[in-house]
Amino acid sequence: MFFKGSRYTNVPDATITAENGRVIRYKSTRFIPVTTAQSGHRVLAGERLDHIAWIYYNDAERFWRICDANQALWPPDLLSPGRVIAVPPAEG
Repeated sequence: MFFKGSRYTNVPDATITAENGRVIRYKSTRFIPVTTAQSGHRVLAGERLDHIAWIYYNDAERFWRICDANQALWPPDLLSPGRVIAVPPAEG
């Protein structure tokens, strides 16, 4: 359902049964874990979080690790030029 390395990979599945008997599967709530940074990155004008993830992880799809470390739900929230954002290890 999710790509390899997705932040939802380890979130447990849950089910609910509708009135008509249909069983609906869904992912449980994913709470943002406390994530310790290994370094900081000063955002430049025009940068995107997937590009920053590529620089640090060689994997653009790991941008969500940076979101978690900064308690951000949406990548654009982190991209103010001049802001220093926390960059955690690729795993952890």
